[in-house]
Amino acid sequence: MDASSSTGVEAMLDRAAGSCLARGAQLTALRRQVLRLVLASPQPIGAYALLDQLRAERPGAAPPTVYRALDFLQEHGLVHRVERLNAFVGCAGPEAHHHCGHGHDHPHQFLICSKCGATAEICDDRVAHAVADAARIAGFAPHRTTVEVEGVCAACR
Repeated sequence: MDASSSTGVEAMLDRAAGSCLARGAQLTALRRQVLRLVLASPQPIGAYALLDQLRAERPGAAPPTVYRALDFLQEHGLVHRVERLNAFVGCAGPEAHHHCGHGHDHPHQFLICSKCGATAEICDDRVAHAVADAARIAGFAPHRTTVEVEGVCAACR
């Protein structure tokens, strides 16, 4: 996720708003603000950390406020939940997945650094096919696949 600059974050937010409109949904000011916080975070960020940051501008914000916004953002493919960390990251977006053709409906694969917490989203068809084949052999029909791999990133090695 290259959201290091405020210009990059704003461009991503504008694309997200357009994507929502195309689906008949609206990226409200609150949802946009939560997405901005997720995108600007250098690491996956938890709901309560988001709430703490959100309260700086919205003192009355409560946990349901953040959870509803995160549910919407997940539903529209704008963020992913990293289960292992119980935290959220912005979706790398269709531009990052043009090579695999999945767009926002791609299988979720994350590389999580156990030292610094950096999380990289990848899209590897071989992993997705291996999981799908194993599920089929077991007689299982998955609805969603998330693969999370813990290890050490290049910077920490």
